[in-house]
Amino acid sequence: MTHSFTILGEPASKSNARRLVRFGTRVRSIKIAKALKYASDVHQQAPQLMLEGNLKFSATLFYASLRPDLDASVLLDALQGKTYANDRQIKEIHLIHAIDRKNPRAEIVIRQF
Repeated sequence: MTHSFTILGEPASKSNARRLVRFGTRVRSIKIAKALKYASDVHQQAPQLMLEGNLKFSATLFYASLRPDLDASVLLDALQGKTYANDRQIKEIHLIHAIDRKNPRAEIVIRQF
């Protein structure tokens, strides 16, 4: 079975979405506000599917500029617990980096196999 949906908003990259913060004597890496907001937006917009089994994930990530890295990590993490139980179910990934300055988004197709 194939499921298609769109998440509005510019996809955030996990690789560039962390910063170091000092908590007393400890230093921790935390997600920056953009990644946290995008994860929240994805969770709100994603369909409640809870797909089972192995999945094939395809997405065209439309960014507002050429600058962001092609990275679906935040998106895959945010879909957990709503579209599928765990991103370990994803066994195949196809990603395309595209530009839409006025309407950044992620167009997603998930197939069970």
